Amino acid sequence: MNSTLRRTGLILLASVVMMAAFTLVLGVVYPLVITGIGQVAFPWQSNGSLLQKPAAEGDAGSKAGSTVGSALLGQSFSDAKGHPLRQYFQPRPSADSAGYAGTDSGGSNLGPESTELISQIKERKAQVAAFNGVPESEVPVDAVTASGSGLDPDISPAYAQVQVARVARARGLPAAAVEALVAEYTNGPDLGYLGQSTVDVVELNLALDELR
Repeated sequence: MNSTLRRTGLILLASVVMMAAFTLVLGVVYPLVITGIGQVAFPWQSNGSLLQKPAAEGDAGSKAGSTVGSALLGQSFSDAKGHPLRQYFQPRPSADSAGYAGTDSGGSNLGPESTELISQIKERKAQVAAFNGVPESEVPVDAVTASGSGLDPDISPAYAQVQVARVARARGLPAAAVEALVAEYTNGPDLGYLGQSTVDVVELNLALDELR
């Protein structure tokens, strides 16, 4: 009887010690070490890849040096009525009901044969073509389809190219200068072969404001 109680007590003690040890290691030490490594090795990425307005380029809409977004999250570049601004590159459509607000992120869940999705794509294609002054045949797929998250900041180089002339006219800039900026902010596939080349719209538009 006594040996049984003693054995049970040892098992309970070992369980408590192991729980305390793993709680300390996995709940305190490990997070602190990983956070420390991230802050030292990748400070910008570990803090959210935040983008700031350069001090010399502050304006009434954005205080100089203030955080204006993240390179990881798309934004809506439109006016108070929801109309896209001609002087900015436009992102992909968002399935977020609030339009890139992040309150309802995710895809539309519409299947490829959905009549609603087909109707949306036709409408978006006509709008993108008219807004940029190009034939509908030149409108790329990502210009009319939302990403899985609804918050993707990237567009294809093809969609960026479609918008170059419109942005250049709106800003009074040479098209070549805008094209050069697009090329500068075009990111190749990860590791050189994973995925496709992309253009971060938020970073590109911030650079455009600096260019003016």
